[in-house]
Amino acid sequence: MAVHTCLCLFFVLIMLFRQSQGYKFHVGGKDGWVLNPSESYNHWAERNRFQVNDTLFFKLNRGNDSVLVVTKENYNQCNVKNPIKSLTEGESELKFERSGPHYFISGNQDHCKKGQKLVIVVLAVRPKTSPPTRAPAPAQAPSPTASPPAPPALPPAPITSAPTPSQPTADGPASSADKSFAMSLSATAPTAVLSIAIGVGAFMGSSCLRV
Repeated sequence: MAVHTCLCLFFVLIMLFRQSQGYKFHVGGKDGWVLNPSESYNHWAERNRFQVNDTLFFKLNRGNDSVLVVTKENYNQCNVKNPIKSLTEGESELKFERSGPHYFISGNQDHCKKGQKLVIVVLAVRPKTSPPTRAPAPAQAPSPTASPPAPPALPPAPITSAPTPSQPTADGPASSADKSFAMSLSATAPTAVLSIAIGVGAFMGSSCLRV
């Protein structure tokens, strides 16, 4: 377990050292910078990953050939005039200081047209991201004192019609004419009763005398 941990730390240190110091690539491998390599230069570049701080190592025949750093347009046209940089030493190196595409051609225009050219794309640098810091929450302003709620609105009073005078019923009080008729009856009732009683008594007396 301890050996495994040590190996992991060792590889991590190697990766960190590589990222800080870069890696040296030998262009063309053992063939070097020649007209007809065993593997095309662009195919070789596609198999590798290039980063900022990496270095290209060119091994060439000094005096017979050179390496020119050119623009994309001059790369496509094999234009050897006005290069960005020229490498003429037998063992030349170029360190990548920026990401993006880099274009290389042979200083011999005829060799360039026959395929002695190279395009390398350097990967973009990814900055180390730190965890976002939370900004302090803004202080909340004190809320104003809440006013007491307004009393609920009373519903409108129902509209009622004026009461109409009730009509007399059979059980209700009698009218003034009925009252006067009742008074006349009450006034004449004793006289009528007395007359009836006298008549009945006279009729009974005469019947008795006949017997």
